[in-house]
Amino acid sequence: MGIKVISDNRKARHDYELVETFEAGMSLVGSEVKSLRNGQVNLKDSYVAFRRDEAYLQNAHISVYAASSYNNHEPERLRKLLLHREELDKISRAMREKGLTCVPTKIYFKNGRVKLQIALARGKQKGDKRDSIKKRDADRSIQKAIKHSR
Repeated sequence: MGIKVISDNRKARHDYELVETFEAGMSLVGSEVKSLRNGQVNLKDSYVAFRRDEAYLQNAHISVYAASSYNNHEPERLRKLLLHREELDKISRAMREKGLTCVPTKIYFKNGRVKLQIALARGKQKGDKRDSIKKRDADRSIQKAIKHSR
């Protein structure tokens, strides 16, 4: 089957320096999965929070499924992330001790199941963001010059 990316959180890559990534499953209801198949999700301001040693995705907006009946889901409800205990401990320890943040970077289907790529991240300063933009623009112009020289 393979991997089909639903949504990519480019703002997270801009605002944070990603340290380590993890793949997590998600506990969803049927109408949420159908909305995800239509690509109706926004991860822009979402983050991962811990409650009683469990990880939850907060502020992720999965739109209401239009063809669903009265039994629809809340668009910005808490969604439990499914990770191994060692991964949960590692992430929560890094957030507590190192002051890192855990942000979702990508949501996708993998072999028919919804997966969420989350990353431990360190916030960038304004100057770091400018440096990233300059580096990206320089790489683009180099690639363009190489392409035109051929």
